[in-house]
Amino acid sequence: MLGELGVDELLERRNRPLMHMDVEHRHGAEATDPAAIRDAWSAAGVLLDGDLGRRGLAPRTRRAYRADLDDLATWATARDLLPSAVALPDLRRYVAGLTERGLAPATIARRVAAIRALFGVLREHGLIEASPAQRLGAPKRGDYLPRVLSAPDAGRLLDATGGAGPLGLRDRAMFELAYGCGLRAEELVGLDVGHLDIDRETLRVHGKGDKVRAVPVGEPALLACVAWLQRGRPRIATEPATGPLLLSRTGRRLSTSDVRRRLTRWVERAEIEGGAVSPHALRHSYATHLLDGGADLRAIQDLLGHASIATTQVYTRVESRRVREAYARSHPRS
Repeated sequence: MLGELGVDELLERRNRPLMHMDVEHRHGAEATDPAAIRDAWSAAGVLLDGDLGRRGLAPRTRRAYRADLDDLATWATARDLLPSAVALPDLRRYVAGLTERGLAPATIARRVAAIRALFGVLREHGLIEASPAQRLGAPKRGDYLPRVLSAPDAGRLLDATGGAGPLGLRDRAMFELAYGCGLRAEELVGLDVGHLDIDRETLRVHGKGDKVRAVPVGEPALLACVAWLQRGRPRIATEPATGPLLLSRTGRRLSTSDVRRRLTRWVERAEIEGGAVSPHALRHSYATHLLDGGADLRAIQDLLGHASIATTQVYTRVESRRVREAYARSHPRS
């Protein structure tokens, strides 16, 4: 529903209900016109998406916000609520309904963040006087600790990955980079040939918010990339010296789902126990193994491209957990 029409068209069609409808008129003639309500929510979505784009949020994040707000728009339309007529009690009832539907606390928290962003944008554009979501609470997220492969398991996985064919060479380079440079899946598939500087042994990574960082590339990842570029990629690429670094069988840029699918295959082949391994687990393993080796938390923050040190500090909790588990297994008085 959100974002289907242009802002100018919607402003003309809806007779500006966002700005001029107030709470007292929420059930007036215009408010009960389903088409006007849908248009108003679509206009709100267009404004938010434009703001998210200007802030440099990733397409995946913008799609998630649109999906979250589509659900709110459907709920509000069924209750004859324009965006300008929504009040804090309405939003609290909506969030309570999400809990009753069985959504996970993390999912509800993300949806609340999207709602706050939406009404914040409407306030900034002068379409509402104050955001009703400012005091909207969200459920406490669980103390999520990411899965981390042990160093031997990570080594066994990478040693099992590969082969003499182009796809095997590509996969080895792909997962050596994922683990050796701590890349997000989106960053991995976004790499171009020119982002890898073999002479300087560095990789230019375009992260969240279009932030660019330089990451050192270790020898195993560098050798795997050279093998792929020399013996694998030229057999697939139409332009061997330019374009995406990692290619599909048909020569297109890989997607994140391609990365997950190929990783699942190699995890099974390497017989890594403990369940599924996501591309993000390789990133978590990279950071945790750096911490194990004595790397400074600020340095890890820079290498991962985290905007806040608080995000990086999750790895100190991972390390604390591992220490406690080792104590429980090993100490006679534990």
